Amino acid sequence: MILDKDNPEKILYRSIHPVLSPFLPQEKVGTIANVVFPTGIDRWDDLGKPNRFDVYYGMADNRIGVAQLDLPDELPVEHSMVH
Repeated sequence: MILDKDNPEKILYRSIHPVLSPFLPQEKVGTIANVVFPTGIDRWDDLGKPNRFDVYYGMADNRIGVAQLDLPDELPVEHSMVH
């Protein structure tokens, strides 16, 4: 979901599909199977790519991973907009 910069209680956009879900064996087997959860995010502003993010996340409560996310210039219309 994307929150308003000045008022983070206001949801601007929410995808109907998960952005991160268990896929790899390391995400499917562990202390808590089939669970991934974001723990931190790093925006690539300093490298001239403000729409690219590294998302650090837990894998099955057993390991830590990093996923790369590229935010599109425009968000898909078929996803839900929350007002």
